[in-house]
Amino acid sequence: MAKSEVRIDKWLWAVRIFKTRTIATEACKKGRVTMGDSQVAVKPSRTIKVGDIINVRKPPVTYSFRVLALTENRLGAKLVPDYMENITPKSELDLLEIVKINGFIDRRKGLGRPTKREGRDLARFTEEAYDSTWDFDFDDDDFDDEE
Repeated sequence: MAKSEVRIDKWLWAVRIFKTRTIATEACKKGRVTMGDSQVAVKPSRTIKVGDIINVRKPPVTYSFRVLALTENRLGAKLVPDYMENITPKSELDLLEIVKINGFIDRRKGLGRPTKREGRDLARFTEEAYDSTWDFDFDDDDFDDEE
């Protein structure tokens, strides 16, 4: 017996758009999931039917999916194309590529974890500082004279 309607949060989780059902529910509550052309956020309990178009905003991209079949059970990755069609515009996917590339190029120095090269430079700098001609050998005789 095939279902005619399924909760949207269950379907989003089942077709692997979200890692957990809790995350799918939160995305609905925060207004990141819309249906069709309307920009009205859907509640997690909203039911969907075959043929509906669902928009999911995962900044910086808004993905669009067409419902091909309904399921409440989590699917294997190979079965997902039987249940949904990704109809995200190419312009949105290009935006994702640009952000991926710029994320590495535009990292300001000093922010985040050091790169491998920066780590080697830092190690070299600290070794040179300790190996330099600094001599902190104090003579105990100097302190005895003051008493």
